[in-house]
Amino acid sequence: MLLGFGASLTLIVAIGAQNAYLLRLGVEGRGRMLVTVVLICAISDAVLIGAGVAGIGAVIEAAPAAIDVVRIFGAIFLISYGVMAARRALRPEGLTIEDSPASASMKAVVLTTLALTWLNPHVYLDTVMLLGSIANQHGETDRWWWALGAVIASFTWFFLLGYGARLLKPLFAKPAAWRVLDCLIALIMITLGVTLIIGL
Repeated sequence: MLLGFGASLTLIVAIGAQNAYLLRLGVEGRGRMLVTVVLICAISDAVLIGAGVAGIGAVIEAAPAAIDVVRIFGAIFLISYGVMAARRALRPEGLTIEDSPASASMKAVVLTTLALTWLNPHVYLDTVMLLGSIANQHGETDRWWWALGAVIASFTWFFLLGYGARLLKPLFAKPAAWRVLDCLIALIMITLGVTLIIGL
């Protein structure tokens, strides 16, 4: 279980598109939306880890065209979101204590989270195929204990990131801090999108 926990944590801790989006929501203090997003990220990871351990990675490996389709849609989405973040960076606004968070609806936040999670081809390559292949090096029973450790790592990380980001809220009372965060998000999203296109 500890090996699964460690392996999963090393893959998800890197600040990618999904983590960058969750970080922004956490800083904004989205309340009920934040709980929903954290659960979507963690449960999605659990499903993908379970699929990998169950052997779905072999199916994905046998159908590279499916990954290419995900790459195309993922690249379009990431670059579009990156451009929006860059535009926000041009007109940053600080948060005050009385501020209500940005006006995106629950539906928009959920759809964005699902897209950042499921339109990312790396999630299939890393979480399903890589973690799945490592888990399946263990015995029939032990691989599921390994998977449980990986799932616990996902839940731990997403809750820590989402709710730990609130500690940064005083810093983000300054518009300049939002400009830096949105520039970072734009850079991450656009770079990942371009990388996906190059990967084709």
